[in-house]
Amino acid sequence: MPAQTDSPQVVSRPQIDTRPRALLIAGEPVPAADGATFDTVDPAVGTVITQVAKAGPEDVDRAVDAARAALAGPWAGFNPDQRQRVLLRLAELVVEHGEELALLDVIDVGRTVAAARYLIADAAELLRWYAAKARTVRGQTIENSRRGELLTFTVREPVGVVGAITPWNAPLTMAIWKIGPALAAGCTVVHKPAEQSPLSALRFAELALEAGLPPGVLNVVQGDGGTGAALTEHPGVDKISFTGSVATARHIVRASAGSMKRLTMELGGKSPNIVFADADLALAVPAAGAAIFTGSGQICAAGSRLYVHRSVYDEVVAGVAEYGRGLRIGDPALATTQFGPLASREQLDRVLGYLDVGRAEGAEVVSGGARLTEDGLGEGFYVPPTVFAGVDPAMRIVREEIFGPVVVATPFETEDEVVALANATDYGLAAGLWTRDLGTAMRMTRRLKAGNVWVNTWGVTDPAVPMGGFKLSGYGKDLGDEQLDAYLETKAVALKG
Repeated sequence: MPAQTDSPQVVSRPQIDTRPRALLIAGEPVPAADGATFDTVDPAVGTVITQVAKAGPEDVDRAVDAARAALAGPWAGFNPDQRQRVLLRLAELVVEHGEELALLDVIDVGRTVAAARYLIADAAELLRWYAAKARTVRGQTIENSRRGELLTFTVREPVGVVGAITPWNAPLTMAIWKIGPALAAGCTVVHKPAEQSPLSALRFAELALEAGLPPGVLNVVQGDGGTGAALTEHPGVDKISFTGSVATARHIVRASAGSMKRLTMELGGKSPNIVFADADLALAVPAAGAAIFTGSGQICAAGSRLYVHRSVYDEVVAGVAEYGRGLRIGDPALATTQFGPLASREQLDRVLGYLDVGRAEGAEVVSGGARLTEDGLGEGFYVPPTVFAGVDPAMRIVREEIFGPVVVATPFETEDEVVALANATDYGLAAGLWTRDLGTAMRMTRRLKAGNVWVNTWGVTDPAVPMGGFKLSGYGKDLGDEQLDAYLETKAVALKG
């Protein structure tokens, strides 16, 4: 059964403002100091949307200076109630401009409009959560044993200027994961969005000003890796919060060493999804498909390694392949589309390269496996849901993060065997398992080396629940109470009366 497509699929694009975009520094749109720009491209049709200013070192200097000035300016006088009110108003504006923000991500990175609308609603909910957290920043009084007349207590203060470096796969959500806690804590921010997805980041920063955020508290410097390096190395930046690849994270760690910046790293994954023989397959099979094919597989916590008990292996693999074939592929701006393009030509080339590697390594292509070119899709960056079987742990498609709609399936016999297979990776972001047996579920959650473990579900997140990985999947947490701590310093005070 071939992948479903509407015909024709790509006939027109959403109407958005296509004027060239500037940087946003100290509350004002400004060109790059050297006049540099870059194209942002619509991945559904492969054409340029508009030109965007490209920040260089001088622009990063200006943005950091603006953030440092704001840190000591009016923003320093905002009490928790005032910070909360700004964040709540910003959440309202995100809802009011939700369709505009969603379409910016549709046209910039190929997110389906249904998924983009959901993520915008999620972004507003995240802002409300951070607004609540703004009222919870507090120190503690500590009983002092050394001197009876000494009062000792702690004060929590903002860490300072935060460099937020965000990925393209869920542009606004990932931006708010960084910006929300920084603002709740009283920090200022220089945001460097991914070069593939600058549009919603710039619009969000404009809305933040409208919500009452003082100029300079949130600055946006879009650009490439050079822009990110200038931000990471800058001595005026106190913390970097990064979501992206391990390779880039290594550069950030080295670059930040000179000024001993605080770091939060949410990195890649090669997450195992395990189906036991007693699992409810009516739930597990479509969930396993959604775990890897949602967002065209461009999710760090995608369930890209599928381990299935041998007794149900054929049924599950066939079912996941059929799930993928049943997704309606096409123009992400259409409400009926369930599966859109990859975000960029670079990402297309990367995924196609791994498809070639898989075939060369001897893996069996159960479904998908080649670029889609029919039904008007040929100009876009489309790769269909792909299932590989007949793999072994040494294969690159099993070991390396593809970041596309590609799952590798492996049978197993025993719990010990699947634990060894699941943990045989440098990553440790997420893992999932499907079983009706509570004992199996409890043992497995203990034995799997991953920062997030989902049982009989996949990909569930909540603002109150921390998200982050083990091993090469990073350190520090996004979301939850632990996240806010990363944007605060603790000052100890001893007061003698």
